[in-house]
Formats: sequence, C-alpha cells, structure tokens
Amino acid sequence: MIAMLAAPAASAQGFAGLGSDAEGFAMPDPKRPILFPRDHAPHPGYRVEWWYLTAPLIFDDGTPLGIQWTLFRFALDPPNLLQDSSARHVWMGHAAVTTTETHRVAERFARGGTGQAGATGQPFSAWIDDWRMSGQTPDAITLSAAGTDFRYELGLTATGPLIRHGRDGYSVKSGLGQASYYYSQPFYNASGTVDLGDGPRAVSGHGWLDREWSSQPLAKDQQGWDWFSLALDDGRKLMAFRLRGQEDFRSGTLIGVDGRTRTLTNDEIAVTPEQTHRGVPVEWRLRIPAADLDLLVSALNRDAWMETRVSYWEGPVTVSGSETGRGYLEMTGYRWQPE
Repeated sequence: MIAMLAAPAASAQGFAGLGSDAEGFAMPDPKRPILFPRDHAPHPGYRVEWWYLTAPLIFDDGTPLGIQWTLFRFALDPPNLLQDSSARHVWMGHAAVTTTETHRVAERFARGGTGQAGATGQPFSAWIDDWRMSGQTPDAITLSAAGTDFRYELGLTATGPLIRHGRDGYSVKSGLGQASYYYSQPFYNASGTVDLGDGPRAVSGHGWLDREWSSQPLAKDQQGWDWFSLALDDGRKLMAFRLRGQEDFRSGTLIGVDGRTRTLTNDEIAVTPEQTHRGVPVEWRLRIPAADLDLLVSALNRDAWMETRVSYWEGPVTVSGSETGRGYLEMTGYRWQPE
C-alpha cells in the first residue's frame, strides 16, 4: 500500500504528498464499486496507482526469504484532453530480496510515453525495463526482476478469489473520508528461482498481490502507516493497517479459507509496537479480539530498510501467538537511525 512519489516532496501534505489537494483528478466513489476485468486496467485519471507483490518463500533446504516487486505510476498534473496524456506520468519500480542476513534493493524510473514502463489490463501486465509482471489474467502470472546483486523469476497461481477491501473495493483511509480503490489476490502459490550471486536456487511459498489507486488517499496530518499482509497456517489471510495522524486510523480485512471476507473497523484492531530497531518497530502485537486473534508479528530481518528515493521499511515477517504464519510488513514515515 505504498506510493511514495504522488507529489513533489517540497509541497508534501501527508506522507509523501499523498494528502495533497487533488483538484482536476478523478476521485474514488463509493457508488462505483470495483468491477473485473475492467479494473485490472490502469486508471490514468487518478493521480497515483500501484501494482505491488510480496512473497514469503523458502529455499529447498527450508531457509526462509522474501521478495518484493512494486510498480508505481503517478501523474504530474491532471488529465488534459487536448494533450497527449501518456507523458504526464512517471513510473517507479522497486524490487528487493530479503533473507535473515541480507536485504538487497533495486530501484528504477521511467517517463511515460516512451514504452519503457507501463501496464495493461487484458492481458494483465505491468513492467519497467526488463522487470515484468504478466499473465492473461491475474489468476496465473509470471514475475521477474533483477538488481546488481540479485535476480528472481517466479510463477504464481491463484487458488482463491480476488478480494475487494472495504465496501466493494472502496477502502476508507481516514476519519475525514479519504479513500482509495483497493483489491488483492492473497491466494497465490509461488515457485521459481532466486539468484543471490551464486546461481539460481529453487524457491517456493506463497504470494500476495495488491492493486490500489486514488488521487488523495491520505488526510493531510497522516505522516505514515504500518501495513500487514499475513497468511495464517490455518488458511485464513489478514490485511490490516494503521495510518498515523493526530488520531490513528485502523482498518483491515479478515479473509476466510473460502474467500469470504469480514471488514475490520478501527475499534476491532489493536496494534502495538513491541520491539524497535534503529527507530523503527520490528516486532508488533496485533490483536483482533472479535476473531480470537492475538498475534506476535516479527521481522525476518530487522534491517529491511528500503534506501530508495523516499525511504521506508519493507520485509517478510513471521507470525506466532494464537496462530502461526508468515507474511509481509511495510512501514512508512519513520526515520532510520544510526546504530
């Protein structure tokens, strides 16, 4: 759930400018639900959009790791029917591989209208340079990316339905009503190879795709968030986030084994940092009393800091407590402090 470059940092309101005024851009409408396959396509009338996949994996010997693949599109100014719209967009890609010992990160940029980066809905595809997510539909995709010290190639096949968060995909982000359109595919089985410099090694695990777009997803006082995507060993999935502002705003979705969902409200989610590393919480207690969940979420690698244009923490986590599992944690708006 990240889009760091929604507005220039100099005029930022809310984290990375995501609370800036959105005059001239399209806005999410609760009366217009997400529909498939229409909304697999890009949404250029909105200021910011992203394709975001994380995958907790294991090597054949059982060693854990995780990969991240993200493509962001953001518009420099509102749509203009009298001009070519493609050049209005800037694209940014992030890729990472995280093990218990290392966190490897790569970043790429592209200007719209050049073909260097883009996305389509049918077939489902997103790319920047040779990094690519593609498939005829989101049900079965291939994924690839590489940096100077890593490379991965994965195939992902869905075993459950697409999930619309909030009200049919209309996901509220603040008490003032800011919102985004938001859907996920949390049911991927994943397999492929990861190369960390010593040749490709087989990996397997599961993946989670997020698609989100908006023009003003944050309130102006919201300076960061803590976002969890968890696959529990009992088959359930959990997405939960906390947006930090003058008053915290929490929301989430509990997803059953059969894909049925329960939207979690602010009062149903309790999230508390338990341990901090270099100024960033790397262990959390996440409680959903209504679902009998009392979870301890711990970073696989505490140093999973994304030293990108706008920095943030992103990495795989393990889950213990009332249920066990694995997942991903993303945290923005923190300052990475010297050791």
